[in-house]
Amino acid sequence: MSTEARSGAPATPAAEALPAAAPPAAWQTLQVASANVLNLALPRRAFYANQDPYSEAEYERKTSWLAGMLARLEADVIGVQEVWDEAALKAAVARAGLRRHSVQVPGAEQGAAGTPRVGLVTRLEVEQLLSLADFAPSEVVSLPEIGPIARFERPVLRACLRLPTGERLHVLVVHLKSKRPKYLQDADGNVVEDRDDPAVTARATMRSLLQRAAEAAALRRVVVEITGRDGSHQGEPLVLLGDMNDGVHAVTTQMIAANQAVAYDRAARDVALYHALDVATEPALRRDHFYSHVHQGWPELLDQIWVSEELVATSKFALGDIRRVEVFNDHLHESRERWRSDHGFVRALVRLRR
Repeated sequence: MSTEARSGAPATPAAEALPAAAPPAAWQTLQVASANVLNLALPRRAFYANQDPYSEAEYERKTSWLAGMLARLEADVIGVQEVWDEAALKAAVARAGLRRHSVQVPGAEQGAAGTPRVGLVTRLEVEQLLSLADFAPSEVVSLPEIGPIARFERPVLRACLRLPTGERLHVLVVHLKSKRPKYLQDADGNVVEDRDDPAVTARATMRSLLQRAAEAAALRRVVVEITGRDGSHQGEPLVLLGDMNDGVHAVTTQMIAANQAVAYDRAARDVALYHALDVATEPALRRDHFYSHVHQGWPELLDQIWVSEELVATSKFALGDIRRVEVFNDHLHESRERWRSDHGFVRALVRLRR
């Protein structure tokens, strides 16, 4: 029986039938990255007393190289470390053609003093941005022969971003204390210890470790504040981007992430962070290629991306996942000129369910 006979109405000709509505995409994607740009400063601007300022030619070459790397990353959110002048980063971002990206480097708007700053480059709406410098009073640590350490050497950047669909994404950009030995200095910054004495160097290295550990403990409080399910950010994903100056499984890194505790206490999942490479749903082809810094011939993954369980596919609270992680490190073997970075850049593809 024809359609017309069954319905009692003329059949709609096939040529006039309305096309079926396309189903909504199951995922929206987002690329996040971490980039240590190695002392990015304006030309003729002194940053460290023992290093010459960049000449105009060096500055042009550095911003041009960085622009090429940023264009390759093509990331929606980039956490940047070692910026002395926000204007220099803006110049590189503009040269990269990232016209929809905003650039913010708290403390470096007119040039940073003392230490370089961390910054954020993003095309997402920035709802809130804070620079966290001071520890809570209970987090102050006393370094041997130096005294109280009450603040991050390089302030942490905390941001809340709005995704195109309206959800919030929390971002932390960090650059923890380096492993470089912390020798005692006089009021003019001159070292007053014998750097050729191995015992002195060991103690100076211990001071650096203690300072990095103090920063890690203070940062842990911020992570718990964002990820704790009894707070105002319940169910909102967090991404931590930065130069940890230590390995993924180092004690200081695990103080921040605390994901090893999950093996013994499943309730710890909600305030833990997960290394993006470990939870990526697309396996890395060659994990041994994942290093972002080479020190004295030894490769390490100091630059890392960590996420809360909302971006872990196996979590019952998952809002999405990490699809894959890539590291851009070919330039580490090309040369040692300071217009290149001495760190590889790390990028992760995030998928969020609509």
